Amino acid sequence: MNTIMRKSVLGIAGLAFAGGLAAGPLNHGTTTETTVDSRPFAVAVQADKPAVDKNKLIPHGVQGNQSRIDLNDEQVKNVKAIIAATKKSDMDERAAVVAIATALQESKLENLGHLGERNDHDSQGLFQQRPSSGWGTVEQITDPEYSTKAFLKGLKQVDGWQDMPLTEAAQTVQVSAYPFHYAQWEQQAADLVAQHWNN
Repeated sequence: MNTIMRKSVLGIAGLAFAGGLAAGPLNHGTTTETTVDSRPFAVAVQADKPAVDKNKLIPHGVQGNQSRIDLNDEQVKNVKAIIAATKKSDMDERAAVVAIATALQESKLENLGHLGERNDHDSQGLFQQRPSSGWGTVEQITDPEYSTKAFLKGLKQVDGWQDMPLTEAAQTVQVSAYPFHYAQWEQQAADLVAQHWNN
């Protein structure tokens, strides 16, 4: 094989390893073979991950006007931590939507420490959980995995939470002074779960 041909083959193989964007769609979930210097060269092709069922994310439709914020890297990291903790808790995508919408309302997905006079009593973390109310220590409730699992443990104890509007399910766990504020984040929470659940 001449040098120009070898560079061409290696270039195509490199594109396949980079996701095959420029090379076009290939047979998903298979291995394709090409040759380099007359030797077989296997190129792994990753199968597409199944899309999240949008009806599962928002089974009752959104309530009221929806809010949306731009997220920085730290907030996206917290979204991923909530999703990972949801999976570890053996709960589904809808539970992740409820959790993320709750954290959007409570902290804008920022892992907040004690805010001094601006604090609601001793509320901290993504879900603004209170050590004095039995949610855990400050160290625990400011750990995204722990705080998410604590929230989901409370959600599991709500009979029929899957059939409730999001704001009702979240409020039953959080007992907020503003129970209807969770509803405004449902669409963004669902979009985030759809984007990151299978990553």
